[in-house]
Amino acid sequence: MKCKLLLFDLDGTLLQSDKTISQPTVCELENCARCGMMIGVSTSRSEKNSMEFISELNPDIVISSGGALVKYKDTYIYKAEFTEEETSDMIKRAREVCGEDCEITIDTADEHYWNYKTDPKQQDKSWGDSIYTDFRDFRHASLKMCVEIFDEKVAQQLSKELSECDCVRFSDGYWYKFTKKTATKENAILHMCEECGITADDIIAFGDDYADIGMLRLCGVGVAMGNAIDAVKEIADCVIGDNDHDAIAVFLRESGLGRD
Repeated sequence: MKCKLLLFDLDGTLLQSDKTISQPTVCELENCARCGMMIGVSTSRSEKNSMEFISELNPDIVISSGGALVKYKDTYIYKAEFTEEETSDMIKRAREVCGEDCEITIDTADEHYWNYKTDPKQQDKSWGDSIYTDFRDFRHASLKMCVEIFDEKVAQQLSKELSECDCVRFSDGYWYKFTKKTATKENAILHMCEECGITADDIIAFGDDYADIGMLRLCGVGVAMGNAIDAVKEIADCVIGDNDHDAIAVFLRESGLGRD
């Protein structure tokens, strides 16, 4: 199997349910790296938050905030950012459509902001450090906005209002992400390929959720996790076991990747 880059979504894919990477998976990835393969992640999490889980891998590529920011080695090679004014307008329109008390998160290049009602770390310790704000006077450029919307019709209405954005729902809740139209995982991969001198056919990508569909379609081999939603399994080249039973390690071992 030809591969120059192994590219992983995080939640539900590379990360187990306890938000750790299994030791067998770490060992197989180290073997692959020794054989000359690059290791990368492509996630909707912010870069800062992602590194809390993957620092031991020392990844060559980090695609974060749903494709809005791409880092190769120590260099940022792509950023799709909303201006302060655009960000403020998005927050305003989200509140007009979804209600003044709707929960919103904003990723900037450095921080994660949230008008949470309950401290997220009390619900899930895997959440990174979120800065509480009521967004009343928010003056920052942003990479991504997420909005919690319980009614799909309301989500569709906001998506129409923010027609300049790419909108994708996360399947494990009622959150929708809004990034620049160009800020998708697949577009980020194309920018990365140009910088690294590889093609999408050289990549094996792993994912489980709606935001991973374009990525799995684009790459040479698209691998769906056993816990993936049906829409991901339907477009994948293969389906492996779930994220809690070393499925990635088994796939890499049985594929002969990481073996001289």
